[in-house]
Amino acid sequence: MKKNQFAVIGLGTFGYSVAVELAKKGIQVLAVDNNNETVNRISQFVTQALIADATDEKAMEDAGVADCDSVIISIGGNIETSILAILIVKEFGVKNVIVKSSSRWHSKVAAKLGVDTVVYPEFEMAKKLVDNIVMPNILEQIELSKDYNLVEVVAPKEIWGKTIKNSNIRNNYGVNIIAIRKHVPIINDDGQSDIKEEINMMPGSDDEIGRNDILVVIGSEKSVAKLRG
Repeated sequence: MKKNQFAVIGLGTFGYSVAVELAKKGIQVLAVDNNNETVNRISQFVTQALIADATDEKAMEDAGVADCDSVIISIGGNIETSILAILIVKEFGVKNVIVKSSSRWHSKVAAKLGVDTVVYPEFEMAKKLVDNIVMPNILEQIELSKDYNLVEVVAPKEIWGKTIKNSNIRNNYGVNIIAIRKHVPIINDDGQSDIKEEINMMPGSDDEIGRNDILVVIGSEKSVAKLRG
């Protein structure tokens, strides 16, 4: 296989979905699994789909895994198989290795083996569900560091109709606005009412915050919680 390609090893629910979504983005994907039915099913969506044993070094090399820049190992249900696959891929010298973990212990072992990224889907989904329940106004949250998050949050009523300067948002809430997403009513080409999203990536102090605008802010968890109200 050529460079700048992804290999997804293990086509369970997570691996299958990742492979298909990568392919939808126009990325060349090699999908590998030992289940004939699964490989046949995904073959119509990805660049190449092969039946192979993830613990067989020669089979992995013949499949072209060694030629990929990024490999996603999604064998969370069998930790031993996942670890052997990690060792093989690392031996190949793959630049970017991502591993789906099934437990905290699995995550620790994968990290010790030098993988670049460990994902724990069950934990992440649980955390996201709780965040959505506890903080319903927050649409998206990215942890930048131990102290700061980048968050998309619906603008609170208290600052509707005010400019960024007049809202005094930095002093009152302790966050910095880095972008504003607005939904603007328009008339489309068919003469029908529609909504268009406009994004102000560099809002100035005189830019107004409107009703139901979505603010992209940087701040501490405590500051974001205060903004959310």
